[in-house]
Amino acid sequence: MAWRSLVLLPFLLATVSGNTAPFFNMTFVYVPEDLGLGEHAFQLTAIDIDGDPLTYSISGSDAFYFSVNAQTGNVTLKNSLDRELQPKLTIIVGVSDGINAEVSRKFTIIVEDRNDNAPVFQGLPYEASIPENMTLESIIYTVFANDSDTGNAAKVSYSIEEVIPDSMKNHWLFYIKPNGDVVLNGSLDYAKNTFYQLKILAKDGGGMLHNVLTFQQSSTYLTLIILDVPNLDPRFLNEPYSGSVPENCPLGTTVLSITAMDRDTGVNDEISYSITNVSVPFAINAETGTITVSGTLDREQLPSEEVLLEIMAREKHLDIHNKVAQASTLVTVTVTDVNDNKPQFYDCSLPSCNFSTSVQNNFRGNIIEHSSSRLPVSNLSIIAYDPDKGINSTYELHLQGPNASAFTVSPTRIVGTGEVQLLVQDPSSVDYEISHVMVVQIIANDTGNPRDCCSTATVTIDLIDSNDHIPEFPQSTYNLSVMENSPAGTIISPNITAYDPDSGVLGQITYQLLPESIRKIFMVNATTGAVLVENGSFLDRETRSIYYANLQAKDGGNLVGTTVLEITVLDDNDMKPIITGSYFISVQEGQHVRTQIQAIDNDEPGNRNSELGFQILPGPFSNNFTINVTTGEMHSKEPLDREALEDEQGQMVVTVEVYDHGVPPLNTSVNVTITVGDVNDNAPMFLNQSYEFSVFEDSPGFLVGEVEATDADRTEMNSRISFLLQRGSGSSNFLIRSSYLGPGHYGGQLSVDPDMSLDYDTLQQKFFSLVVLAENTAAENIGDTASVSVVVHILDINDEPPTVLPASLQDIDVSENGTQQGLLHTLVASDPDTNHSLVFEELAVTCFKGASSAGEVCWDWFVLAPNGSVLVNSLDIDYELCDTVVLTLRAEDLYTEKGNRYSQNETLRILITDVNDNTPVFLPILETFVVVPEISPVDLQVATVKATDADSALNGAIVFSIISVVLVEDNGVSRPFENLFKVVTTLETDSYIGSIQVASNLDSSLKGQYQVTVEARDSQPPEHTAQTVLNIFAVDQSYRVRLQFVTTVDEVQSNSENIKAALTTVTKAGVYVVAIQSVEDTRASQVEAKSVMEAYFVYSNGTALDVNQLSVLIQSDPLVLAELVNLGLAIIGPGEVTKPTREMELIGIIAGLAAFLLIFILIMTLVLVLTTRSYKRKLSAMKALKVATTFNPATAQQGAGIPGTNQYNAEGANPMLNVSLDPSHDLGFHEDSNSVASMNSLDENAVNAPGDDDLNEKQGKVQLTDPTDEEVLVAALNLKEPTKTAYINNTFTTTDL
Repeated sequence: MAWRSLVLLPFLLATVSGNTAPFFNMTFVYVPEDLGLGEHAFQLTAIDIDGDPLTYSISGSDAFYFSVNAQTGNVTLKNSLDRELQPKLTIIVGVSDGINAEVSRKFTIIVEDRNDNAPVFQGLPYEASIPENMTLESIIYTVFANDSDTGNAAKVSYSIEEVIPDSMKNHWLFYIKPNGDVVLNGSLDYAKNTFYQLKILAKDGGGMLHNVLTFQQSSTYLTLIILDVPNLDPRFLNEPYSGSVPENCPLGTTVLSITAMDRDTGVNDEISYSITNVSVPFAINAETGTITVSGTLDREQLPSEEVLLEIMAREKHLDIHNKVAQASTLVTVTVTDVNDNKPQFYDCSLPSCNFSTSVQNNFRGNIIEHSSSRLPVSNLSIIAYDPDKGINSTYELHLQGPNASAFTVSPTRIVGTGEVQLLVQDPSSVDYEISHVMVVQIIANDTGNPRDCCSTATVTIDLIDSNDHIPEFPQSTYNLSVMENSPAGTIISPNITAYDPDSGVLGQITYQLLPESIRKIFMVNATTGAVLVENGSFLDRETRSIYYANLQAKDGGNLVGTTVLEITVLDDNDMKPIITGSYFISVQEGQHVRTQIQAIDNDEPGNRNSELGFQILPGPFSNNFTINVTTGEMHSKEPLDREALEDEQGQMVVTVEVYDHGVPPLNTSVNVTITVGDVNDNAPMFLNQSYEFSVFEDSPGFLVGEVEATDADRTEMNSRISFLLQRGSGSSNFLIRSSYLGPGHYGGQLSVDPDMSLDYDTLQQKFFSLVVLAENTAAENIGDTASVSVVVHILDINDEPPTVLPASLQDIDVSENGTQQGLLHTLVASDPDTNHSLVFEELAVTCFKGASSAGEVCWDWFVLAPNGSVLVNSLDIDYELCDTVVLTLRAEDLYTEKGNRYSQNETLRILITDVNDNTPVFLPILETFVVVPEISPVDLQVATVKATDADSALNGAIVFSIISVVLVEDNGVSRPFENLFKVVTTLETDSYIGSIQVASNLDSSLKGQYQVTVEARDSQPPEHTAQTVLNIFAVDQSYRVRLQFVTTVDEVQSNSENIKAALTTVTKAGVYVVAIQSVEDTRASQVEAKSVMEAYFVYSNGTALDVNQLSVLIQSDPLVLAELVNLGLAIIGPGEVTKPTREMELIGIIAGLAAFLLIFILIMTLVLVLTTRSYKRKLSAMKALKVATTFNPATAQQGAGIPGTNQYNAEGANPMLNVSLDPSHDLGFHEDSNSVASMNSLDENAVNAPGDDDLNEKQGKVQLTDPTDEEVLVAALNLKEPTKTAYINNTFTTTDL
């Protein structure tokens, strides 16, 4: 073709030209912003075809940052870089070979981002005020931090690092969402904390810094002011309260002030005060809380000097519960004393004085004349009392009056209460002969109360006379007589008196008998002197017939006089007859008895008092005997019978009385005891005709009962009885033992054999019929027996454990949230014993959620009553906390007498049934959703949501629906759509997934993002809903890229996966192929395309690559570029390829050949001319050619070119790097005022076909400086990933020569 011939032109020029100037084969470099000072930044590399040594230089304002080694071209960093301040630098690089003029050009340095910036919080400071009753899950505040880095280093995540005040509870009180929303996660309480400071940490996604993966973070504080709400009662400050006020103070006197505050300090409601207890002499100001005196205060009249006031504080407004907020406190008011009382005198004795009685001002006492000094006056009970307190109750005492000098008062000073005494001060003045009575006045003076200071008590003192005379009797001896045995009080002599002239008490005489021993028999009237019998029992003539005594007279002063008394005792019949000997007679029954009674009398012989007589006194046996009245001989009337006697010993007691003939007659009696011997003449006899007993089962050795028998014989031997069981059915189960119950009375104790155990449940008959024998064991008559029938009934014992019926242990269901109340279930137990009382006992409660333990949450939900009723005990039953409650229980028999009283431990499962009481909750969405409308068919999934519902089964079943779809365009305009998307609900293990799918064809021309509102609704009434909004980014047709291949459609389709893999590798983006189709022909170009692939390159964050960005990325990775070329890639372009017609192609070829011949002739002519004229002109021409052939294709942009130049009409911009080009720049083609027109412009980028590699080698173009370096995400445009050097694709030249 014609263009292949044009490629040879530069080589022809090189062969005929001279020394050529060097040129740069690079247009831009990447330098990381964290490069250290003095470190290598990049390498300047120029090519000189002549191989001349080169020197390098840099200039321009941005050359400030670098320094260059002129010989090597090594550029190092001189000043620090900061991408955020200046992401791109432009310098002028120059190179010189020392022969030609220095070649310079603009050179772009792209500063690569490094993670050297921490997130910066915006809109500081962060402060918010929230009410303490804010509901859970409320958004409190939204924070935002910006990171000026790019890529992951610009993605900010948030966390709450610290909560002040610090506590475990406060740490979980808040949480922060990924979007910066701070959410309330617990309950607030203004009383506990009025503010919180949340230390919020913003952390970026990490990035490289100094070749180390680095995460930057920053923190700030969010200050939360808690606003108080009226939910607390007021509180009194500075409790307890106490104050004092003096008695008798004026009304309105201030006692103290109390203060109550609204504990809701943020509300600070108005508080009023009141006194709730009545009848107190105080009032309180309702507004200020000042307590004042409202009534007369008299400390002495109050029950206590401390008055207790009950104060109520009420807030003006109702609290949030619509109740009165109030509090109460106690105030102690002490009424202090004022000296307003004078001392008074009282007649009483401490400590039993009652000072509420009348005051006493007159007292009377006495004292013996001439008493010693300091001796107190007797019979005085004077108490002085001042009701004041402390120093106010101090007073002084002194005496006044005519006799005040004879006495003194003690004490002279008293505080409060004291006993007052009068003491003798001058004994000589206290004289009965001078005056019988003395009078003094006691003055009590309260020196602290001058207005009413004193009280006076008049004391009358009676003087007592002293003794100075002795009593005298008229006779020295008195002869007296008395009858023996005279009763006490018998007068022997009416009066024997003495005389004493002393007066008063001293002249009063008292009498007594001496010696003291005589006073047991006789006594004297101490006043009259009459002699009397004291104790007549001592007056016994037979013992003593005469007594002597001294009668003493004593006056009041203890002076005595005496006389002698002679007392003769006269005889009386006071001696009873005396019976001599004892009378005990033994005789066998059936015989007679005879005896003689002997007696004497000690009264005076020969008179009636000593004459005796005999008689038998009435008694049980008096009719069996007779006695001689004069001689005392006694005998039985008939033979005696032992069995007729009740006495155990067989004794008969007969009482014989012996009497005298005195007046009154006296007598003595004696018992005559006749013991009748027994003869064994009676057989045993049972008391009952039959016996019936009962005994409990399983009672070995237990006493069954007792049979009783008697024997009428009266001796132990003759009446002894033994018992035995007659052999028969069941007799071997029992034993019988004889026991003595009384004379002739024996019992047979029947008991169960200790080696036998009777079982009620195994006995066919529940009783035994026994025969008991009673046998008399007297030696002379062995064999006398009696028999009786005994029936023993066997009784049941409660010895079996109860059993809980399995039917009552079936699982039971109960709904959560307290929808069921009261009786839930009734347990039933049984017991085989005949007598039982069963109760149920709860042993343990276990809570489960699924197969896991739920802790103690359900312990108080249910109650097991003793009667087996299972009751619902709580309104807080929550299926989401616990779905199974297991009660461990047992039954107890209260009547158990033996063995185990408890049943086996059983379990009752209570299954909690779910109620739809939870709202669906959307799980956080962490991914970004992107849709490419052009390749999004109906039913394509474009996004997903997840939601959970804490309820179970159908209550927790979630159905998703789309509420609205709004497209927010790039210009901010919102457009609603209907039926654009649909949602399909599926169930996973523990959540529901909503698949957002395309419901109708999407418009591929629309730009922006779809905001899809998705609702989650549970399935059972009452239904609960929740909503979330999804952002789905739409990629429009402007990002569709057209890739032309030199291979066929089939080949492209078969290699499509390899092509997509290569494109994904170089772009790190998702490749979405729209179509693969053939093209009929291509326009005149360097390659011929056979097929075209149209695709989108989309990132997960919603951004996409356009054709220019894709070109830069592909050219930046030589390995991928080579792979794509091998796969047939030829041209990357946005539009469709229009193939020229055959006629136009032929015309072009002819025109090319003609132009080539013409140019060849001209060049040959110019070579000859230049050889002879100016070497410089030839050098300039070659320079222009070189510049044209080395122009970097990476700078090409879409758009029309300016013919004949390398300039563009789109603001003169570099199409790939956005670097401005100087329109006046001369490429060196018009030095001879001749312009070479460009035959094509950069409306597309062609990729070398494999066959062009040889041509590139011939042209000697410079290859990649570092072919191993790889380009990553959108490096040139987004400046996020490094590319160290530029790649020159010689096929992408700007001018065809």
